[in-house]
Amino acid sequence: MSPAGFMEISNLLIGVFLIILGVVVKHFKLYFLIAGYNTMSKADKEKVDIERVATLLRNVMVFMGLALILLGLASSYMDTPEIADYLFFPIIIGGVIYLIVKSNSKAYKK
Repeated sequence: MSPAGFMEISNLLIGVFLIILGVVVKHFKLYFLIAGYNTMSKADKEKVDIERVATLLRNVMVFMGLALILLGLASSYMDTPEIADYLFFPIIIGGVIYLIVKSNSKAYKK
């Protein structure tokens, strides 16, 4: 398998993993997987609208997962599949930054 083929498969697998992780956190209430929430005091946890944060997390994870899946599929049809290597980290880092900034806004506080 060529290195480009490996990147396509890894993008697909990581994308599927992110989608599953987002859905599991939201629908199975695995809030302890949300960074920082598990270590908050009980008083601080009561100030957070965890349902809305979990919905935001699910939406961002599904978006990142779908973006990686589409990137993996598109790179298999492109003349220069290494473009997927350059877009992988901006998708992940951009999604994480958006998630951190948005979840810490006043809209997700009680």
